Amino acid sequence: MWPTGGAILGSIFGSFIAALVIRWPLGRSVISGRSACDICGHGLGAVELIPIISAALQRGKCRHCGSAIDRNHLAIELAGAVVGGVVFGVSPGVAGLAGAIFGWVLIALIALDTVHYWLPDKLTLPLLVIGLVAGVAGIAPPLIDRVWGAVVGYLSLAAIAYAYKCLRGRDGLGGGDPKLLGAIGAWLGWQALPMVLLGGSGVGLLYVLFRLLYGRPMTATDRLPLGALMALAAFPLWIWHNYG
Repeated sequence: MWPTGGAILGSIFGSFIAALVIRWPLGRSVISGRSACDICGHGLGAVELIPIISAALQRGKCRHCGSAIDRNHLAIELAGAVVGGVVFGVSPGVAGLAGAIFGWVLIALIALDTVHYWLPDKLTLPLLVIGLVAGVAGIAPPLIDRVWGAVVGYLSLAAIAYAYKCLRGRDGLGGGDPKLLGAIGAWLGWQALPMVLLGGSGVGLLYVLFRLLYGRPMTATDRLPLGALMALAAFPLWIWHNYG
């Protein structure tokens, strides 16, 4: 029952994360006010608020105005369910809850960085703190490895960003990328940081190859969401390091 319960809990958190990702960049509140259609503003009833199931029953459209519901909403709900199901399947209990929180926050950061190239401090810094608290609670890896992971993760990318700007005269990394790597280091420990960067780079290269195959080559000024790429590598590494 743990994977099923984790998936249900994950879909609920995923629904909240989806609302946050869609509304926060627009300056809209996620907490206050009644849930409503993002297009017509019609208040949503209980049947329309069931994660994943509502989207299937409504065929991805608002029941009131017929407008298409943002596809990211369903995708994020599904991602939240997968994270919850997998984590609670391999680690029921407190350690599993900590890992699920790690995965759910990473989902929000992946979505925000992919769409808006934005890694807000209000997500990355709490993620770092919770990672250190998990170490204090005795959840592997040890606290000292987490502390060094946070320090090395942040300083390594910050140094690369500084050196690139000095050499090229323009920013090569966003300010949120070093903070996110520091937060990931606070969860995985310093030893996993090279694998995070290698895995993120591998995903990025696959994306570039995909663009080349479809006649859309990358240029020197094109942007890639490095934070999202690192986050995509970090969660499987957390599973593998703890339960592989």
